[in-house]
Amino acid sequence: MATTTLARTIALVLAATPAVASAGTLDYTLYAGLQHSDNIALSSDHPLSENVFTPGATFQFLQQGSTVQANVAGTFEYLRYLGNRFDPQTQAQLAGQVNWSVVPDRVDVTVEDYAGIQPVDQLAANAPDNQQQTNVAVVGPTWRMRFGDAARGQLELRYIDSYASKVDDFDSKRGLLAYRLYRDLTPTDTISANVEYQHVDFANQPSGANYDRKEAFVRYNSTLAHVDADVVLGGTRLDFDRGSVATAPLARVSLGWQPTPRNAFTVSGVYQYADAAQDILTSPAATGAAGLGGAAERVESLDPFANAGGLGRGATTGISVGSAVIGSQVYKERRFEATWNWRSERFQLTVAPAFNRLRYRDDDTFDQTARGLSVGLGYRIRPTLTLSGFGTLEKLRYETLGRKDTTVRLGLDLGQQWNRHWSWHASVARERRTSDAVGQSYRETQFFVGVVYRR
Repeated sequence: MATTTLARTIALVLAATPAVASAGTLDYTLYAGLQHSDNIALSSDHPLSENVFTPGATFQFLQQGSTVQANVAGTFEYLRYLGNRFDPQTQAQLAGQVNWSVVPDRVDVTVEDYAGIQPVDQLAANAPDNQQQTNVAVVGPTWRMRFGDAARGQLELRYIDSYASKVDDFDSKRGLLAYRLYRDLTPTDTISANVEYQHVDFANQPSGANYDRKEAFVRYNSTLAHVDADVVLGGTRLDFDRGSVATAPLARVSLGWQPTPRNAFTVSGVYQYADAAQDILTSPAATGAAGLGGAAERVESLDPFANAGGLGRGATTGISVGSAVIGSQVYKERRFEATWNWRSERFQLTVAPAFNRLRYRDDDTFDQTARGLSVGLGYRIRPTLTLSGFGTLEKLRYETLGRKDTTVRLGLDLGQQWNRHWSWHASVARERRTSDAVGQSYRETQFFVGVVYRR
């Protein structure tokens, strides 16, 4: 069912943009490998060894035309458990936006889609039977207005559908109406005033869980040669069908700085009311209100091994498992993330600290505070041979449950480029979780060897 829903969304993108297929740039990779785990179920006391065959593909499609603009990137992977301890799985990670200018500078139609893998039960380990496909699709028109050379406005109407393959509390249908007034301060700086109204209807929840979301905020964008900024400041009001009301300030900030060609810094933060689907659409990496420039940044690279330093599982495969609590509950979120990347002719170093605090409005069971640090290091031994390693530390505390989880992941990957198209990788990763909860501590070692074909 998850695969069918995702396929329908992709078909909608292509149907809405008939010029895409012939005018854009498509890059892709194909890969296949064999993974061995000595504790595939992440059990604390009954480890099971398993071999997994993992063919997959990544792609990125770009187009910046006068009629169609598109930025779509994705990874698709098939997991075949050779010991038959789990059923085969097909997984997809996708981030994309396609904009079709029906009437140039007047009317556009936009289609967006964000798919990923998330846990079914966040309190349990991310074993294969605790994973599910999620998808958030957005479609609707935009009417554009111009008021002189430096001011313009736009009216947006969007239909938003969220879906999870196993937790039906996540399923919802949303209608969004927004008006935005833009003012160009300089060729590189823009400020806008925004008002949004959104009605949220959960498909499998009592009607009292539905709510209206009203937001007003000011947004500032700046794009310079070495510095970029995206700052949102405003407020949110939630009106629930059961009669209760919640209000809170709204802040989303994303800053980037590249002082030298070898150094790059990014900092992002969020303070907002959200639910799981809303958070997917408004995270600092999302570009639903900013344009098509970086829509596919969530799928970080065409290299299926590029995400090895992330905080998700899947250290030796192309798709990692997220950490969201998939459901309908509204929570207040405080999040901070930073990244420093340094590179030379032979070395590349990435350091990324993170902090996240969630406080749920109705049920505080999942109230949590997470702190993490991810470090990745790459060394080019020869022009075609690269050794990379990563280490991650994550400390997660569930406030109400009084539970603490500490997870450490370490890994190495050796990759060689045979020629322009072909390369191979051999990887090893070690993961250890220590938890206060009974049965949630575990250790696992993964080995992976595979080949990659890049167009």
